[in-house]
Amino acid sequence: MRLPVLALMLAGLGLAGAEAEADDPSTLYALNCMGCHQQHGEGHASVPELKEFVGNFVRVPGGREFLVQVPGVAQSGLADAEIAAVLNWTLREFSPEELPADFVPYDAAEVARYRSGRLVDVAPVRTRLIEEMRRLGVIE
Repeated sequence: MRLPVLALMLAGLGLAGAEAEADDPSTLYALNCMGCHQQHGEGHASVPELKEFVGNFVRVPGGREFLVQVPGVAQSGLADAEIAAVLNWTLREFSPEELPADFVPYDAAEVARYRSGRLVDVAPVRTRLIEEMRRLGVIE
């Protein structure tokens, strides 16, 4: 992408100037995730909504791993530390109310551990985790 196009896109997101640094988590989200999950985490069609929901995954066994292992994350060109930063930003930005009070942010080492286990068929794992959320009373 040419720099002027990138600058216009980031300015449209309110990410101009110093906030538009390439390693800023909101910029990394805009460049790597927003195309599918939308600007405010709304999702669309078959892409899950992040807004007011994604934080629930870290409340159930296997959920932290899942968020790293989904193909768009695990197979991205981002470094482990960048993925950790984007995940932490995404959770806090789109789903702060759903995060547990004792939420421990991701770090590069944790991302590296989980990233090696790739998911091929995401839907059944996501469904199982959502069923676990219901069983544990995390969601209705």
